[in-house]
Amino acid sequence: MRIAAIAAGAAVVLGGGAVAAFAFTGGSGDGGTQTVKPAKPLADAAAPKTDPKLLEQQRKQLALDRASRATRSDEGEAPSLRPKGKPIPTKKPENKGGDGGGAPMGDPTPKGEAQEIAKKMLPSFGFGGDGQFGCLVKLWDRESSWNTHAANPSGAYGIPQAKPGSKMASAGPDWRNSANTQIKWGLGYIKDRYKTPCGGWSHFQSAGWY
Repeated sequence: MRIAAIAAGAAVVLGGGAVAAFAFTGGSGDGGTQTVKPAKPLADAAAPKTDPKLLEQQRKQLALDRASRATRSDEGEAPSLRPKGKPIPTKKPENKGGDGGGAPMGDPTPKGEAQEIAKKMLPSFGFGGDGQFGCLVKLWDRESSWNTHAANPSGAYGIPQAKPGSKMASAGPDWRNSANTQIKWGLGYIKDRYKTPCGGWSHFQSAGWY
C-alpha cells in the first residue's frame, strides 16, 4: 500500500500570522481528496466585564444629582397665595347713612351724563340759550371737571365745589354721590350770586374763583 502525502499549499496572512488553509491529498482508500477547513481565528479579546457594584454607585449618584438640581430650581419661588389670573377682590365703600351722605360710593357720574342733567335743568332756573350752557360747562370744567366726587383740601366738594360740601344737603340728602343733587344746588347758588352761569364764569375769569 502506497501512502503519499503531498502538501498542496499553505498561505500565511501577513500581519496576522494565522494559517489560511491546508489541503491534504492521499490514498485513503476512497480514491478521493479530503479538504479540511481552517480553524476559526481567535475572537477578539473579550470586552472587560463591568462591575455591578460600580454601576449601582453610578446610578445612585445620577439620582442624587437630579434631586439636587430640582431643589435648586425651586429656590427663591414664593408660594402662590391666590389662583393665577384672578384679581384680589376689593370691597366698595359702604353707605353707612343709607342716604348718600356718607363716604363716596361707586364711580362718579360720567362727565357727559352730568352735563346732560345740567342742560335739562337750565330752563327751570330761568337760564335759556346755548350760551348759558356753554358758560356753565367752562365754569365747572375748571372747578371740578364735572366730577361728582371731586374734593379740594380746602373743603370744597362735588361738581359745583360747594364749600363745605355739606351745604348741598339743602338740595338733597344724597349730595355726596348724586350728580343731580349737586347740579341742582350749584345752579341755585349761581342764580342767587351771579344771576346767570355766564355771570359766574366772568367772575371766575377775573378772580380765579366764583
